Amino acid sequence: MIVETFVIGIVLALLFAELTDIYPGGIVVPAFLALHGGEPAKILLTVAAAGLAFGCVFCISRVVLLFGKRRFVLCLLFGVFWSLAAGLLLPDLFVQGQELRVIGWIVPGLLANTLMRQKALPTFAGLVVVTSAAYFATGLLSSLY
Repeated sequence: MIVETFVIGIVLALLFAELTDIYPGGIVVPAFLALHGGEPAKILLTVAAAGLAFGCVFCISRVVLLFGKRRFVLCLLFGVFWSLAAGLLLPDLFVQGQELRVIGWIVPGLLANTLMRQKALPTFAGLVVVTSAAYFATGLLSSLY
């Protein structure tokens, strides 16, 4: 069901972006989150890592002129940094630390980049709508066969 989840998530994200002109955290982010729809702690941790990456890039952008590729690369790098930091710190803080992992290394950076491009409310609203739709569509598809 992994391939089906990605295909459904990407198609729904593209349709949502085309119809509303709001990017739901990027085109592939809802697919990754839908893949882990039954693990809300991972989703929240991924969103938190994206928020931290956004905060870091936002603070740097107050001092340095950032736009385009530079901003995108910084979002990705800080997303990777916070993903790795969570992977190193959380197993020591919690007994069930293995379940508390950020989804991917790139996903928080992609989400942070979208947060830099558009406001937080439309981004998160679109992310919730598309991720939920992809998760339930995948579940419906899996129940058919």
